[in-house]
Amino acid sequence: MATKKKASRKKHLQPPATRLLLIRHGEVEARYQGVFGGRIDMNLSPRGKRQAKVLADYLRVKTIDAVYASPMKRVQQTLAPTLKTGRHAQTIFHDLREIDFGDWTGLDWGDVRDKFKFPVHEWLEQIVHPGSPNGENGETFRARIEPCLREIIAKHPGQNVAVFCHGGVIRMALAILLDLPLPKTNSFEVEYASITQVALHPHLAEIELLNFTPWRDLVG
Repeated sequence: MATKKKASRKKHLQPPATRLLLIRHGEVEARYQGVFGGRIDMNLSPRGKRQAKVLADYLRVKTIDAVYASPMKRVQQTLAPTLKTGRHAQTIFHDLREIDFGDWTGLDWGDVRDKFKFPVHEWLEQIVHPGSPNGENGETFRARIEPCLREIIAKHPGQNVAVFCHGGVIRMALAILLDLPLPKTNSFEVEYASITQVALHPHLAEIELLNFTPWRDLVG
């Protein structure tokens, strides 16, 4: 009995986990779907705006202590319904913007395959090395994202933080938090308006939600 009580006290003495809700923007306007958008500052599609409203309804009942966001329009439009509830204010981090795809920007998967001569399923390997021509590579992308991530974690120990951003940013964040090579994150789907929740314990990063889409059965 004494051993059980001691273990229980030890468990309660451990600091609470910091939770990051990594939230991708909603569906973008039709002309940019299926292309390497990167730094193109595009709008949401009508469907993306509906996704954002459902996302806001889902987050309304969640405990969220802080909100951080990319400044890009597709993220800001996704976040807008959540901010309208009046429960949160955002902090914009410019370095949370999407990866710069350089010469791939605006091209679809087939165009990139044909022009740059690599299998498109290896796009993350290409990002790591050599990087997209005239764009960011894995090293420069990580050097931009990791300080943002570490600052957010340091400012909010034991709290729940929503980070509204982009698919590429979420993949890099997972690579950093889970100590994975970036190409390994190709095994994870990161859909429009999805939530991936990571609990940060003292010696472990634990995925609690992966690619959760609260809008799926509600948005046509």
